[in-house]
Amino acid sequence: MKVIVSRSGGMAGIRLTWEVRVEEQPDPSTWTEFLNSLPWDDVTDSEATPDRFAYRIRCAPHEVVLAEPQVNGPWRDLVNRVRAANGM
Repeated sequence: MKVIVSRSGGMAGIRLTWEVRVEEQPDPSTWTEFLNSLPWDDVTDSEATPDRFAYRIRCAPHEVVLAEPQVNGPWRDLVNRVRAANGM
């Protein structure tokens, strides 16, 4: 299972992407449990805000796009975990 987090926008409009293969992590069952607990179907659309980041999070069959203010709680945890797995 692959998790891809892309962040775009901001002042410079630069896109950064981080990727994790769950099965290659030291704790794949913890990752899977965490991913299954995310509120994938509860994400509401929000308007893009100038000079703010937007996050696209993909983990088949799920995909969400979140405005920066929506990246909190479990979504912030996911972004942080994926970035940490990439040495960020």
